[in-house]
Amino acid sequence: MDNLQDNPVKTPGHLWAVGVISLLWNSFGCVDYAMSKLDPLGYMKSVGMTEAEIAYMLAMPAWLSAFWALGVWGSLAGSLLLLVRSRHAVTAFAVSLGGLGASQLAHLLDSTMPTSMNSGAMMAMNLLIWGSLVFFLWYAIRMKAAGVLH
Repeated sequence: MDNLQDNPVKTPGHLWAVGVISLLWNSFGCVDYAMSKLDPLGYMKSVGMTEAEIAYMLAMPAWLSAFWALGVWGSLAGSLLLLVRSRHAVTAFAVSLGGLGASQLAHLLDSTMPTSMNSGAMMAMNLLIWGSLVFFLWYAIRMKAAGVLH
């Protein structure tokens, strides 16, 4: 009984709100990744990609796909770990951020990427993804420091 805390840190209500929003938001990336692998032509056509964009995505090297997978599945893992109050949510979100950074850097440096994939709307979406993931990592770090995550 000596190892039990006298005053365990209660789960703040905002953790559930952030955790559920994070889970829903990050699930979109996982669906996009899974559909791009399970039915690439059908899915990419259904979301309005051009033939050049589809050809570019289908030619993606395995190492780049691996970083994309780390980004999306790492963020989903971080969301689930946040909801179960695990300190490992921080690591999962950090891995996800690394995957996102590596994959987007590779795309930025790739001169064969169709210009349509660098449109204003795509850039805005990328900024939204970066902003949300940085926020989720920051939030997990704060909750770990506060003793909410163990």
